[in-house]
Amino acid sequence: MGHLFYSFFKTLVGQPVTVELKNDLAITGVLVSVDQFLNIKLDNIKVVDEERYPHMLAVKNCFIRGSVVRYVQLPAPSVDTALLQDAARRERQQPATGARK
Repeated sequence: MGHLFYSFFKTLVGQPVTVELKNDLAITGVLVSVDQFLNIKLDNIKVVDEERYPHMLAVKNCFIRGSVVRYVQLPAPSVDTALLQDAARRERQQPATGARK
């Protein structure tokens, strides 16, 4: 399923997203890139709770390690749920590679 998310996030490059981290920091910015580990690069960032994280006010772009992401909020018009459901169905039907016997 990881490859599905990677492919999907690549289609959102240039779109505004909000990334919430496991430490409760939420950052809104423009998605610049994403890699196969779901590491995310954002530009023009703004912290959702500036009073709680005043040290982040000067930061304009960031790299977020995929393992610290709790979830990503996406712009609703950018999400084609029918396409995602179809892709998930197709991926689930593919035989697993490297399966033990």
